[in-house]
Amino acid sequence: MSTVERLDAPILERPSPSAFTDTPDNKDAAIALRGHAAGSSFFWSMQLLQVRRREAMYALYVFCREVADISDGEASRSLKQSLLSNWRSEIAHLYAGRPQHAVTRGLTEAIHLYGLRCDDFLAIIDGVEMDARTDFRAPSFAQLDRYCERVAVAVGRLSVRIFGEETPAGERVAAELGRALQLTDILCDLAEDGKRHRLYLPRELLHARGIFATTPSWVLAHPALPDVCRDLAVLAERHYAAAAEAIAACDRWTMRPAAVMLGIHRALLHELLVRGWRHIDKPVRIPAWHKFALVIRYGLTGRCAPVVGMETASPRTRTANHEVRSATEFDRALP
Repeated sequence: MSTVERLDAPILERPSPSAFTDTPDNKDAAIALRGHAAGSSFFWSMQLLQVRRREAMYALYVFCREVADISDGEASRSLKQSLLSNWRSEIAHLYAGRPQHAVTRGLTEAIHLYGLRCDDFLAIIDGVEMDARTDFRAPSFAQLDRYCERVAVAVGRLSVRIFGEETPAGERVAAELGRALQLTDILCDLAEDGKRHRLYLPRELLHARGIFATTPSWVLAHPALPDVCRDLAVLAERHYAAAAEAIAACDRWTMRPAAVMLGIHRALLHELLVRGWRHIDKPVRIPAWHKFALVIRYGLTGRCAPVVGMETASPRTRTANHEVRSATEFDRALP
């Protein structure tokens, strides 16, 4: 979001000057937020930020976890929607300078310093509500993109502003990297989502491979599932490549956390391609030493390397690259 857009936003979208107060409650909330975020996959990339920006990212992370836990919980659909409605009210209180929850108290300084838009927080809640309202099964490409826009791209827009990037290139990073991360998560969490009766694989890809059912257990047992997942991996890799180009157009120092996120999750996508999707219960993880190496590499350079060439890649990377490139014909047909 540009400065002009922020200044032209409705009153509710702009934090009032009194919204930030340095109270003991806010300091206690910040301590709690650090504890929550310490176990997240974003923790190390956040260490590259200055203290205030880091605290803002911790607060954003915990807000996302709070609302996501509602949709993933065991409550009835009506109760979930009521709880999400309460969060919409809490965001309104936050932008009016009267936050009630520890998480929103932890966000008060961030919205004041970095011009975070109310619309992006509400979009995240809207995305979570898509999960809470009904079982998400075999969405169309358009529906899946709307979901990604809300639960991932909106988070990206808030994040790049916290990083300090307010350029159009920063907006492109949010759009491309948000979609890439979400598609990677979908490919990583098929079994877990299936247990919740959810299936995020787009119906166009399923139909292209001869799968017309939408029941998660049936689809996940279908022999053509690996082909569908590789097709979706092609789309994710396209978004990673576009995000890397956008990061290259941003300030190198500012976007180091985004480069680290991209490097780690792109590596996870390639590990998924190596493992395949015939045994989706088999966990895929980036070894700690590899993750640390990625943090050092991208944290120092603030830039993302292109996909490694087949002639110089390791055997595992060559396998992953081959899986991506083997779908070239299908890739041309993707929207």
